[in-house]
Amino acid sequence: MIDFGILARRIKGDVMTDSLHQVIYATDASAYREMPLAVVYPRNTEDVKACVAFAKENGITLIPRAAGTSLAGQVVGNGLVVDVSRYMNRVLEVNEREHWIRVEPGVVLDELNLLVKPSGLFFGPETSTSNRCCLGGMVGNNSCGSHSLVYGSTRDHLLEAKVVLSNGEEVLLRGMDASEVRGKMRENTLEGRIYKHVIEMLEGNRDEIIRHFPDPALRRRNSGYAIDQLLYSNYFDKTSEERFNLCKLLAGSEGTLAFVTELKLNLVPLPPKEKAVICVHCRTLEEAFEGNLVALKHHPVAIELMDRNILELSKGNISQNKNRFFIQGDPAAILIVELARDSREEVDGIADQIEADLRMRGYGYHFPRVYGSDISRVWSLRKAGLGLLSGMPGSAKPVSVIEDTAVAPERLPAYMKDFGEMLDRLGLKCVYHAHISTGELHLRPVLNLKDENDRILFRRVAEETARLVKKHRGALSGEHGDGRLRGEFIPLLFGEKVYGLMKETKESWDPEGVFNAKKIVNTPPMDSSLRYEVRRDLMVEKTSTYFDFSKEKGWLCAIEQCNGSGDCRRSYAFGGTMCPSFRATGKESHTTRARANTLREFLTHPRTEKVYDQREILEVLDTCVSCKACKSECPSNVDIARFKAEYLQHYYDVCGVPMKAFLVARLTEIQRLGAIFPWFYNAVVCNRLTGGILKRVLQFAPERTLPMLYKTTLKHWIGRYNRKNKGQTVGKVLLFADEFTNYMDVEIGMKMVELLDRLGYEVVIPKHVESGRTAISKGMLKVARKVARKNVMLLKNIVSENVPLVGIEPSCILSFRDEYPDLVGEELKEEAVRLGKNCLLYDEFFVREIRVGRIRAEQFTDQPLNILLHGHCHQKSLASVEPSREMLSLPVNYKVEVIPSGCCGMAGAFGYEKKHYELSMKIGEQVLFPAVRGVGDDVCISAPGTSCRQQIKDGTGKQALHPIEVLYGALLTR
Repeated sequence: MIDFGILARRIKGDVMTDSLHQVIYATDASAYREMPLAVVYPRNTEDVKACVAFAKENGITLIPRAAGTSLAGQVVGNGLVVDVSRYMNRVLEVNEREHWIRVEPGVVLDELNLLVKPSGLFFGPETSTSNRCCLGGMVGNNSCGSHSLVYGSTRDHLLEAKVVLSNGEEVLLRGMDASEVRGKMRENTLEGRIYKHVIEMLEGNRDEIIRHFPDPALRRRNSGYAIDQLLYSNYFDKTSEERFNLCKLLAGSEGTLAFVTELKLNLVPLPPKEKAVICVHCRTLEEAFEGNLVALKHHPVAIELMDRNILELSKGNISQNKNRFFIQGDPAAILIVELARDSREEVDGIADQIEADLRMRGYGYHFPRVYGSDISRVWSLRKAGLGLLSGMPGSAKPVSVIEDTAVAPERLPAYMKDFGEMLDRLGLKCVYHAHISTGELHLRPVLNLKDENDRILFRRVAEETARLVKKHRGALSGEHGDGRLRGEFIPLLFGEKVYGLMKETKESWDPEGVFNAKKIVNTPPMDSSLRYEVRRDLMVEKTSTYFDFSKEKGWLCAIEQCNGSGDCRRSYAFGGTMCPSFRATGKESHTTRARANTLREFLTHPRTEKVYDQREILEVLDTCVSCKACKSECPSNVDIARFKAEYLQHYYDVCGVPMKAFLVARLTEIQRLGAIFPWFYNAVVCNRLTGGILKRVLQFAPERTLPMLYKTTLKHWIGRYNRKNKGQTVGKVLLFADEFTNYMDVEIGMKMVELLDRLGYEVVIPKHVESGRTAISKGMLKVARKVARKNVMLLKNIVSENVPLVGIEPSCILSFRDEYPDLVGEELKEEAVRLGKNCLLYDEFFVREIRVGRIRAEQFTDQPLNILLHGHCHQKSLASVEPSREMLSLPVNYKVEVIPSGCCGMAGAFGYEKKHYELSMKIGEQVLFPAVRGVGDDVCISAPGTSCRQQIKDGTGKQALHPIEVLYGALLTR
C-alpha cells in the first residue's frame, strides 16, 4: 500500500487520493479509461522533483497532465497524475525585442497570445483547443493547428526547456554547437549519458533512420520519437544553420522522457490585418480533395475541411447554429480557405483567382467570402468539430482511432480513394474534417464501442489504415501523437530496427520507467482499457427518468455525449459563461467534463448498493450553479443542469428530501402564505434574531439579505389597475406573473404593465401557476412536473404568435421553452413545444414590436444615458442578450455596453447558501463586480435577473435596474 501522505508532507502543492479525483482523471478526450493511483497539483519545480523521487521509491510512473485534451490516451494510466495546469501557470519573462517568452507548462495558449498581442506578437501554432490547451501539453504532443502551412508545429518554436530527468537532475535543453555537445557527452551524469547515447545512436543508424521515417517534406508527422529531426542539425549536416537541440526530441515525446518545468518559446509577428475566408461549397468529398490542391497553388495561410456530418450536427447546437450564416444548400463538404495580405485589394485579388480556378475545373458551387469579425465565427464552427461529433445521439459515435493520419497533399486523393474502398469493405461510415491543406484529415469512423463487433472493427480499421499510410509514405499521427492508441503500429510503419532505436531512446532517458510508462513504446493493446464496456445490465438504463431523454437515446447516452474535449475549461477572459465554478477555482472537479465523467462512472460502476445515493456524484454536482451554459456552449450539448436535477430527484426518491431543499423548492407556497400579511413576513425575515434563525435553518450565509415581499402581489394589483390608454390597442400581451415578480419584484411588473399600456397594448395576466423554477433547480422534479403540466393545460389554447406569453424573469419564462417539453410527459409534449415557441422574454417581445414599427424611438426621451448591461445566465445560454441591448438602445441617446461577464455567481439559492457564499463572490469578482465598480454613479447598471441584481448589490453596493425599469423611465408619457 503506497502512503501518499509522505508525498503530501514533502510538497507545497496538493495530493488527492479520493475516488472522485481518480475518476475525473481516469479519462482524457480519447477512447480510454484507467484509474490513476492519485492526483498531484505541484506548485513549483521542487514539488516536481519530489514527485519524481517518490515515484522512484515506490516503483510507480508519473503521468504529466495539463488540460487533458489528448486524443490518444496520453494522460490515461495507472500511475500518479501530475496536473500542472492549476498552479504552474505563470508567465516568467517576455522579451519583445528578441521575440521570445518564458513560461511554466500550465500556461494556456490563448492567454499567452492575449498577453503578447499588444506587442504585435503571438505564438504561431494554434490548435483548435487553443482557449484551454496548455503549452506543456503542446510540447508533449508537438501540436500544430489550422495555420501550420505558415507557422509549422510547436517543435519549430521551442527554443529551450528546463526539465527534471528521471533521477531528479534539473537540466536545461537548448541549442548547442558541436563542441558543447561533445563536452556534454563527457559528463558523468544522466544528462551526459543521454547526449552520448543519442549521438552514438544517430551516427550508427543514420541511413536506416532516414530510409524508414516518413517523407521529410510531410509537414505533419508525429509518429514515434522524432530522432530523425536531430540529423538535420549542424552536428550532422555541416551545411545546416540549425544547432543541435534535444528540444527537437522532447517535442512530441508525450512526457515519456522528462518532466518539463519551464519553456522558452519563439514568438512571431502577428499576421497581416487584412484577411478573407472563402468558404468553398463542394458537391462531393472528392471535389474537396481536388479543390484543395488547386487552392494550395495560390499560397493561402490555411485550408480546413468540414464535411456534411459536422455541418448537420451544428444545426442542433445553440451556439454553433448562429455561426452557420455562410452555408448555402446542403454541401457534402466545405473548404475553409483563409488568405492574409497587407491590403484588401491583394486579398480580394487572390480570392478572385482561387474562385476562377476552381470554377474552371468545376470544383464547388458556392464561394461566399467572409471578412472582419465574421471570420472568427467561421473558425469557431470549425474548432467545435470534435465536440459536435460527440453530440451525435446514441452509442455509436465518430471515434478517435485513425483521426490523425497524414500524407503529402498531392497523394491525398489517391489515399482517400483507398481509404474509402476500405470503409466500403468494412461497411462503415466516416466523418472527415480538419487540416486538408497539409494532407491531414481527421477521419473518424462511426463505431459503437459498447458493441463487441464494433470493438473488433476498432482494431481492424486501425490495422488496415496503418498499412495504407505506409503505402502512401505518410504518418499515422500528424499531430495528436501515439499515446497508447498508435504505439503498437510503430514497428509496422518504421520497421523493427528503428522501433528498437526508439525503445533504446526511452531506456536511456528513463531507465526505471518513471515518466508516463506504456506510451509510444511498450504500449498495451490499443483495444484494451476502453472507456466503454460491452453493454451490461445497468440499473441506470432500467430506471424511468423524469426528463424525456429519448432524443439522446436515453439518459446514459446523454451523459456520454461528453467526449472530454475540455471546452468547459475556457478562461473567462474569452467570453461565454461555461463553466462558472471552474473559472473561479481552476479545479478540474468543477468542470462540466468532471461532472459528466463522474455521473457516467458511478452510474455504470456504482460503489454502493444504492445507485442513486453516491457521495461522489452529490459532491461533484454540488458546485454546479445550473447556469445552463453547457447546454449551449458545450459543442456536445451536455446539459449538466438537467442531469443534476434528474439525479437529485432519484436521490430524494431513495433518501428523502432534505429540509433545506424542500423549503427552497416550495418558495412559492411560502410566499403565498406570507403575502396574506406581508408586513409580518418582512418583519420576521428582517429581524436580526428571527431572520438569523431562518438563515441557519436554510443554511444561508449570514452576509446575505433575505428577500422581502412587496405590500401587494402583481396579480392582485392588476385586478385594480385602470388602463391609461383608452384608445385602440396595437396588440394584446399575456403577461406571465412569475413567482419572483408576483411577490417580490412587483414594482417591475407594474412598470411592465404601465409601459405596455402607454405603448398601446392590452395587458392581461392569464390564469397560471408559478414556473417551477425553484423546484427544478433543487431537483424536485415531481413538483416541477405537476407545475409544468398545469401551466401547459391552462395556457395551451390561449397563447399564440399574435398573443404571446411574455415573461419578465428570464429563468422562469425560459422554463417553458427549455424544460417543459421534456418534463410534461409524452401526451403533452407537442402542446408544450408549441406553447414554448410563443413564450417570449420581455426583450424578445419588445424587439419584435420595434422591428415592425409598433414601438418607436420618438415615444421615448432623447436625453443621454449610459447603460451597463449584465445578461442573465439562462438568457445567454438559451436565448441572447442582444435583444436587451437593442431594446435599451431604442431611445436615441441611450448608449448600451454589455458586460462580457458570465454567471453573476448568485444563481438563485446557490449564492445564498453558506457553503457556496465564498465561491459565489469569487465568480462575481472575475468580471461583473470590477466592471460595475469601474463606472461612475451616472452610469445606469441594468440586469434582468432578480438574483443578478441582488448579487450586484451585495458585491458592489450598487442597485441595478431591470431593463424594463430603464425603458419605463425613458417613456415620454407616463
